[in-house]
Order: sequence, then C-alpha cells, then structure tokens
Amino acid sequence: MNDLSNASLTEHQTSFSCKPIPSLAFYTLLPLFFIGLFVSIFILVVVHNAAFFLSFLLLSALVASFLAWNAINWRHHNRSAFMFFLNSFPDSDLRLAREGQLVKVTGVASCGNLSLETSYERVGRCIYASTLLYEYGQFGLKPVNVKRSCFQWNLAYCERFSTDFYITDRISGVRAMVKAGSGCKVIPLITDSKLVTTTKQCRVLSPHLTNWLRERNLSADARLLHLEEGYIQEGNTVTVTGMLHKNDDVVTIVQPPELFSTGCLWQKLLLPIDVDGLILAPGCS
Repeated sequence: MNDLSNASLTEHQTSFSCKPIPSLAFYTLLPLFFIGLFVSIFILVVVHNAAFFLSFLLLSALVASFLAWNAINWRHHNRSAFMFFLNSFPDSDLRLAREGQLVKVTGVASCGNLSLETSYERVGRCIYASTLLYEYGQFGLKPVNVKRSCFQWNLAYCERFSTDFYITDRISGVRAMVKAGSGCKVIPLITDSKLVTTTKQCRVLSPHLTNWLRERNLSADARLLHLEEGYIQEGNTVTVTGMLHKNDDVVTIVQPPELFSTGCLWQKLLLPIDVDGLILAPGCS
C-alpha cells in the first residue's frame, strides 16, 4: 500500500507556487516593464504621442494575463495541464510498445494482492482511495498550512492511498501490472465527490461523521466543514501513464525513472510542466 497523504498535504501547502514560470522570467520582465513604462511616459510627455504608451499597456496586460493564467493552473494542482496532456497523448498498444517506452494505457482495473477501502463510505475493492476533510477558518481543527487565511477553506485532514493493481489494455487485450504501491510516486487526477457539508445555518454533525472524526482523534465540535471522498474501484475504467517494463511474458507499468515534460500546450496557453511520477486518471468507458 502506498500512502500518498503527505504528498497531498504538501501539494495543498504549495498551491500558491508559480513553478511553471521560471524565476529568471520575473527578474527579466520586471526591469523591462519599468524601463518600458519610463520610456513610454517620456514619449507621451515630450512628443505628446500616446500610441506607444497605449501599446505598452496592452502588451503588458497580455503578458501579465499569460503569466497569471499559468499560475492559476498550477495553483489548482495542474489538473487542466495534465488532463489536456493526457487527451493529446495517444493510447499505446502494449503488443507493439517497446521496453522502457512512455505509454498511456486505458482499460479496466482489477485488484492485485491488496485492495483498499474508503474510510468514510466504506467502499471496498478499490485500487485508489482518497478522503479529504476541509474546514473554514480556524474553528476546532488546526489547518495543515497555518499560513493560510482564516477566511477560506483549509485542508485539515487527509487520507490518500494507492496500491498495485492490474489493468487490461482495451486496445490489445494485454493484462499488465501497474506498480502504484509502496515507493511509487503517484499523481492522481481523480475528482473527489463532496459527501458532507455543514452550513452556517446547520453546523450539527451526523453521528456517522462524529464517530469518524473521533476514531481519528479529530475534534467533533460543530463547525463549518466539508468532507470529500474519491476512489477507483475494481471494474472501473482507468488511464495510466508510465514506463513500460517487459520481462518474458510479464508486462509491468512503473513510475518513469526520470522527469518527463508535458511540453508547451499552446492550445491552452500553458507552459511546460515537469511530471515526476505515475499518472493515474479516470478513463473513458
């Protein structure tokens, strides 16, 4: 079993990072902006021609919008960039794929020696399970990231696990083992469903939620919170992107040993993002 909880907490803590935008870009663009602003104002005052000044403002707004768009996508954990990359990446045929090749395989998942169960709804026979608890402000629970504002939803508790499983390639029919268990970096693109939400008008917690909180030594006081849960169950269609390993008749998909890039996604105006891990996403049936 692979515990992804710490990685998920780190992901939420660094959600304001602008890593797709190199630091050198900021150090270069900032002086250029002030130089351009000074020159355009000088021309406006001396020559009384506003064309250069307006053109400079338009160009600055376009560059700022482009950088802000990429920063927002990174803040939302690159879901847009990853999903667009996966949609543009063709499905691989495991019969023809070579050893060490980066492959994208879509097919039906089945459990290996170990299966998972979601902690709140108790959904069994899963190969991936995630339960996230958010709270508003700083009522009761201490937020994972104390630097966050007290006037927004903060991640207060996280359970996220994956395990080794099998996938049957829908193109070739080949059955492969996916090494998503212990020691593997997994990038899950699974959307969690919101199961419980308390409001200002109704903060009373249900008995089931109260017991769930107490079992984890969490405060069961009435407060604003919501609980989300996501999973991939045996029999669901899943898409896996990783490196292919072949040993005789055994086909395995593992985490790529090196980073690989999504490349520039110009259709979405997204800068390249380095991918470090096995990508796990819901597949189209």
